Amino acid sequence: MRAQKPSPPLLDRRLLPNFWDFVALVLIVGALVLVVYGGEQINVPLSALDSPPVSLDPANLPEYALRTTLRMLTAIVCSLVFTFLYAALAAKSRRAEMVLIPLLDILQSVPILGFLTFTVVFFMNLFPGRVLGAELACVFAIFTSQAWNMTFSMYQSMRNVPKDLEEASQSFHLSGWQRFWRLDVPFAMPGLIWNTMMSMSGGWFFVVASEAITVGNATVTLPGIGSYVALGIQQQNLQAIGYAILAMLFVIIVYDQLLFRPIVAWADKFRFEQTASGTEPSSWVLDLFRRTRALRALSVPFAAASRSISNLQIALPFRLRKSAARKPSRAIDALWLVLIVAGCGYASWKVYQYLSATLGVTDVLGAVGLGLITLARVAVLIVLASLIWVPIGVWIGLRPKLAERAQPVAQFLAAFPANLAFPVFVVVIVRFGLNADIWLSPLMILGTQWYILFNVIAGASAFPTDLREAASSFHLTGWRWWTKAILPGIFPYYITGAITASGGSWNASIVAEVASWGDTQLTATGLGAYIATATTAGDFPRVVLGIAVMCILVTLFNRLLWRPLYAFGERRLRLG
Repeated sequence: MRAQKPSPPLLDRRLLPNFWDFVALVLIVGALVLVVYGGEQINVPLSALDSPPVSLDPANLPEYALRTTLRMLTAIVCSLVFTFLYAALAAKSRRAEMVLIPLLDILQSVPILGFLTFTVVFFMNLFPGRVLGAELACVFAIFTSQAWNMTFSMYQSMRNVPKDLEEASQSFHLSGWQRFWRLDVPFAMPGLIWNTMMSMSGGWFFVVASEAITVGNATVTLPGIGSYVALGIQQQNLQAIGYAILAMLFVIIVYDQLLFRPIVAWADKFRFEQTASGTEPSSWVLDLFRRTRALRALSVPFAAASRSISNLQIALPFRLRKSAARKPSRAIDALWLVLIVAGCGYASWKVYQYLSATLGVTDVLGAVGLGLITLARVAVLIVLASLIWVPIGVWIGLRPKLAERAQPVAQFLAAFPANLAFPVFVVVIVRFGLNADIWLSPLMILGTQWYILFNVIAGASAFPTDLREAASSFHLTGWRWWTKAILPGIFPYYITGAITASGGSWNASIVAEVASWGDTQLTATGLGAYIATATTAGDFPRVVLGIAVMCILVTLFNRLLWRPLYAFGERRLRLG
């Protein structure tokens, strides 16, 4: 008798769901339910908000944590889109770089709450009588605290792509679109991920202020952890503040485990090295989804669509200056420079007209003098923070397992609202009769020093294993290892962290140079206190003068110090 061939199975066993599909599906459905619930809450009328909208009852903290987290995730998505567009244009176009990078220096130095003054009315009028307008204003304020350092990180990485990778992309005849998605973005991924985590954590500080929206004489308070903390500070309720800190810690651990740790483990494949890394970062969530059957099969069409999009032959309207086919036109460069100078001159003239109506030369000189005092504080604090966090960041970044354990701790420390430490400083300064000009200064760097740590960890994590092995084979140890191997390797990352940390310190000076707890208020001499005092008094000419002086000093500081260091890193310390 002829043997009968077995009939083929009706369904490939590899497509049948397994236990891990069920677990992953629960996580996905749970996340979607929470997102839908949060979306329903933002589409209600303003009149539907409870009065008062925030209660210090700790039973409300889970809902407040969800709504705050959704605002921050929305802001981080907007920041990523902004980063890809802005950084790519600045890194690829020499003429755009002349405008965009100084503008980015100014944007990061403008006080975060200053953006709310101009945007709240716009968003509230865009959706009149709806909570959505206030939510968008809050998201925009958080966005302005997240986007700048992510953009600096992306820009720095795109400017420091190794030469051999550039030559490989040219030999494969990649279009501008293909080069961006297959070279620029993967190379920038390690630093961008760590800066995204820093942005997510740094946004917590401004959530406290951005969840209370003031429109005219009315204040719209959005339910969230930030408004909960603000109410606790106002009522001097230390127990409520403790509950809020525990809720923040729980939320940070959750999105670290479910979002950032899987991304860090997935992005390890983008490290630039010629030998395999010793220890790969791991994530139980990523392992869970890799073990699924049905979900991985369903993801195949999306992966194919992503590859098709990244493979499109699109010639972008800009090129790297080194790969341009012809030399740039000096006439067009001169015309472009004239337009920039004319625009800056016109803006300066309008500011002068506004300020000269009420202020004189003495006021300007006084503001400049206060700005120089704050500049000295920022410079000293950046040096001290660098001496502390660069060695620690290198030590953590070169040990992937340690970096995994330190990741949530660093995120929590970066997310901890610095204004919660203000009462402690005020009480200690008053109790021991200390000089406020000196001892209020650390508050400026308390929330921004983490930019240095996160960027150094990112640089050390991305440091190629083959270079580490080469340094070991040449017996580089001690100070020679620092100066010849690791410091050149992390230098571009450190510069990015130092720029954002200094810009954030200028920003924080407005709240750090004036600290209060209850009826006790301490004021340090500086430009931040000048702006804060003028804002409280409603003296808008002095507010504009203070912000203008701050922007000018930050731009000059970046142009004279950080940009030359950037150029030095590109010339001397570039890999490849």
